[in-house]
Amino acid sequence: MRLVTFIRESGGESLGGRPRVGAMIDDGAAVVDLQAAAVAAGGCERADFADMLVLLEAGPAAMDAARAAVEFATAQRPGGAVLSAGAVALLSPLPRPRSIRDCMVYERHVIDATQGLLRLRSRPVAVINGLWLRLFRRPLVGPPRAWRDRPIYYKGNPQAVVGTGATIRWPSFSGRLDFELEVGAFIGQAGRDIPAAEAMGHVAGFAIFNDFTARDAQWDEMAGRLGPAASKDFDTANAIGPALVTPDEVGDPHALATAVRVNGRLWSRGTTAGMRFDWPRIIAHLSRDQTLAASDFIAAGTVAGGCGLELNRWLSPGDVIELEVERLGVLRNTIGPRTVGQGA
Repeated sequence: MRLVTFIRESGGESLGGRPRVGAMIDDGAAVVDLQAAAVAAGGCERADFADMLVLLEAGPAAMDAARAAVEFATAQRPGGAVLSAGAVALLSPLPRPRSIRDCMVYERHVIDATQGLLRLRSRPVAVINGLWLRLFRRPLVGPPRAWRDRPIYYKGNPQAVVGTGATIRWPSFSGRLDFELEVGAFIGQAGRDIPAAEAMGHVAGFAIFNDFTARDAQWDEMAGRLGPAASKDFDTANAIGPALVTPDEVGDPHALATAVRVNGRLWSRGTTAGMRFDWPRIIAHLSRDQTLAASDFIAAGTVAGGCGLELNRWLSPGDVIELEVERLGVLRNTIGPRTVGQGA
């Protein structure tokens, strides 16, 4: 299934009402309203279709009921249960995850992003680092040992989540706004100390994650040795979507083709292959001595070539950025205008 959270709209205007849970069908041309399908099939609403958080926390039985509702609506097309894609606006599949944990497991990204930061802040060191990399096939300033030992991560702001189609607010304290192409997993079954061999059974589905970042502010923050904060936590910084795609439709999440387009122009192609720590090891590590709750969101980190910092290309106001991941769809956002008081 390709589960979504949506609001009904007409002519680009919201018709009001609370967000509803649905599922994309017909290659994304239509959306099944799960609650309307349940009423058409059984005569009454289901409590576990109230919203995506409730659906995930209700567990496997609720997901089976959702599949049955989608199959019924797809076959019978009851009135009001199947909506055209143009009649809805998609939010993040889960508008407010209980938590966001974002890892960094792609070595090529770590190397190239480090070179990008050096290029911005210390040109001589960047030149030396680049020469070292070309001569010895390893950077002078490389990934730290802690990165090699475990899937390191930071915690993001679940209040700053938006979906596909949303406009991203340019933070007033930044002059360099960047994107990051990532894949994230929604936890569907809570657990603690989850063995790697059982980890994928705790995943409800995957989605694209654009971890928008104020790069200049990030550099200053991380000099304090406590990790990123405002540079990744500003309103609208965390775009997730377009859908929560269940594992049976994703196949191997470690081998998906990716692409970045800005204003319709291809900026990079990549792949989710090349993770130092795969999804089972990420989930096992993050659940060690702490409970992962249903509806927690975990991102694997930026794929190689998946951010402007690596490419030395930067977003501008009005840009339309599209992140595409094979089998997961396209996450599309527009960059808002610059605001007063931002950095150079």
